[in-house]
Amino acid sequence: MKFLLWIAIAVGAYFLGNFSTGVIVGKAFGNIDIRKTGSGNAGTTNIMRTLGWLPSVLTLVGDALKAFIAVKLGRLISGDVGGYIAGIAVLLGHNWPVLLDFRGGKGMASSLGIIFACEPWLALVLLVMQVVIVAITRYMSVASICTAVAYPVIVAVCHAANTGYIVFAVIMCALALFCHRANIQRLMKHQENRLDFSKISKISSKLRKK
Repeated sequence: MKFLLWIAIAVGAYFLGNFSTGVIVGKAFGNIDIRKTGSGNAGTTNIMRTLGWLPSVLTLVGDALKAFIAVKLGRLISGDVGGYIAGIAVLLGHNWPVLLDFRGGKGMASSLGIIFACEPWLALVLLVMQVVIVAITRYMSVASICTAVAYPVIVAVCHAANTGYIVFAVIMCALALFCHRANIQRLMKHQENRLDFSKISKISSKLRKK
């Protein structure tokens, strides 16, 4: 019975993850399919580069919120294990949504929502880390990779006795690194693009004037 419940949680969370804030925001603000623009990714960073600050914030909040809800519901239904299953499933649904031809985002905003649902203080620490690294390097990918790796390390240090939580954090880290494999290759070749804050601000300004 519990196994069937876990399957139901996984399926429900996966399809909740299929809800793509980036695709909706792209249509609403630019009448575009964000998956056919820029990097082709339906996540916050591509929205930021293409449509500016406000659409990217809305995408971040929307993707984080759906993941937060999925984990909270999973934990309500079946405790910590239900939350872990929902977290991984909603992340898979976001990254590889069957309803959107398996073309989603890289899962960093959704990961933030998942961590907020599990441990709010840690989510805030990682969010600050992300912002600081982006501000210093202007590489969103570097910030994402660093926070992805930091997550299981911090969990292992602070929750050494909680094997389930550690395994969950390692899986989330592995998914993030897999989704950033192309970015890692470009970074190694010094070909990764930095964020151009002035350009993003100009795009935002043009959007407000429409």
